[in-house]
Amino acid sequence: MSIKNPANYTQLEYLMDNPQKFSNSKEVINFLSESFPACFSVTGDAKPLKIGIFQDLAQRLEEEERVSKTLLRSSLRHYTNSWRYLHSVKEGAFRVDLDGQQAAPIEKEHADHAQAQLEESKAKVAEKRKAQNAAKPGAKKSYKSKTVPAFKSSPKGTNQDNVKPKAKLPPPEKLSAEQLVAGTSVTVKIGKSPMPATITDVSKDGVQVQLDTGMVVKVQVDNLRLARSKR
Repeated sequence: MSIKNPANYTQLEYLMDNPQKFSNSKEVINFLSESFPACFSVTGDAKPLKIGIFQDLAQRLEEEERVSKTLLRSSLRHYTNSWRYLHSVKEGAFRVDLDGQQAAPIEKEHADHAQAQLEESKAKVAEKRKAQNAAKPGAKKSYKSKTVPAFKSSPKGTNQDNVKPKAKLPPPEKLSAEQLVAGTSVTVKIGKSPMPATITDVSKDGVQVQLDTGMVVKVQVDNLRLARSKR
């Protein structure tokens, strides 16, 4: 080959004389499917490969500067570990060579091994997805702050905790705008009975209160009632 002055190279001539090497398995597999379509494919059903196919490829691609043997070996491993390929490895099916000619049939031991690999790979993917879903925002419950449902009236004829009140008291008052401030004593319904609490913060998305037990919850204004004055 005559050596040209780089200054006189056109871009096309430079690319033809200096082919860029493939950098990943995807590029190599696409190249193999184009060069040996009777053996390799990127879509549809895969064909089981002849045992020793690497040596055949190394010989055929000896003059191909774009594919190193190291990348070729790892690309073959990537191809034969894919679900599509493992699904094709079934007992009695024939392996093929680079030209698509039938080679030896697949033995039961090889078919069982491929099936085990396929199931293991699918299980790992399912476990990974499960972990990702569990890590998404909102997947874990927070016990520091929670919103409680609105007050529900008790059925007629029932008493709280089966204790008969000495006298019928008027219903608790709703909070006015002036009372809706930090420090106001209120009651908030948690479970069956209203519980005493103190407003600690007021914002657009709700009112934060601290129960006498120390727990902090966020509620809507309609969930609050003014605490009765102690006598």
